[in-house]
Amino acid sequence: MNTALNHSQQTVETPPVTAPITAQVCAAVPEYHGEERHAVMEDLARQLKNHHAILIAHYYTHEDVQMLAEETGGLVSDSLEMARFGQRSSADTLVVAGVRFMGETAKILSPEKRVLMPTLEATCSLDLSCPADRFAAFCRRHPDHVVVVYANTSAHVKALADWVVTSSVAVEIISHLMDLDKKILWAPDRYLGDYLQRVSGADMVLWPGSCVVHEEFKYQGVLDLKARYPDAAVLVHPESPRAVIDVADAVGSTSKLIAAVKTLPNKRFIVATDNRIFYKMKQLAPDCEFMEAPTAGEGATCRSCAHCPWMAMNGLHNLRNVFDQPDNEITIPKEIIERARVSCQRMIDFSARKQ
Repeated sequence: MNTALNHSQQTVETPPVTAPITAQVCAAVPEYHGEERHAVMEDLARQLKNHHAILIAHYYTHEDVQMLAEETGGLVSDSLEMARFGQRSSADTLVVAGVRFMGETAKILSPEKRVLMPTLEATCSLDLSCPADRFAAFCRRHPDHVVVVYANTSAHVKALADWVVTSSVAVEIISHLMDLDKKILWAPDRYLGDYLQRVSGADMVLWPGSCVVHEEFKYQGVLDLKARYPDAAVLVHPESPRAVIDVADAVGSTSKLIAAVKTLPNKRFIVATDNRIFYKMKQLAPDCEFMEAPTAGEGATCRSCAHCPWMAMNGLHNLRNVFDQPDNEITIPKEIIERARVSCQRMIDFSARKQ
């Protein structure tokens, strides 16, 4: 890792945009148990088959949602593979369990398909932190920069970009652009942007957004927990603060962190990302112990407590009615789809060439 970067290269021009979380968003999602849960799962499997639909779920959703996707021929994965899977699928309808930008990405790449979500209220603090009008003005101030945006953005922001990236391909794409001697305008996550700049050495201007989950992880808390469990490996998503990243044994996307529980020799892991990822980690390494990286400590607000409040809005209770709701279909203006598809498809094609 190139930690000797000249930080004068990094520019953050606009003040941070906060994304408040309301009590309604943080409300607990109802859960089913026992025979009722089994009956609901069976009913949902029938509905998916009858509607020629496929369920695509993110690693951060409730384990029942992940289980349903796996058992019905759908997918549980990171946002890149979710997008690719939806594009390849022969299903007429894509049911996307995650947050809104994931549903929008599915629609951008598969505009001919119907895309439904359990609720369109499930958004993302990074998406909220980067409104399209302000971002367009930001881009106009840097006309000589290649515009690269994280997938955690709206369709309208993607339509302004040259490239869309996910955390699983961001390092490779940023390094590719650096090799072409390009100056990069990056949005919206400033921590991931800082990480990408450090590992690649690229000349980057950063938008100052952040994720309410990953920003809360505390460096000292991780050190204290590591002192109690010195045999534990620290796994960190690069949306986390630099100090937390710097104490990691593995840094990367959700898929990379899941793979690390099989490749590292440790039997204990301190995990700095959304705790719903434990479901998949336990599947791969049932004999291992997984602990949340601490969010408590000096200056802590615990806005998320290691679980995204918008991801938490996905559950069997609203999946059960996903085909009957009047207001849960992703719709995007045709001209936005056409423009956003260019930057999204560029990522898909680049990733395919690297496989």
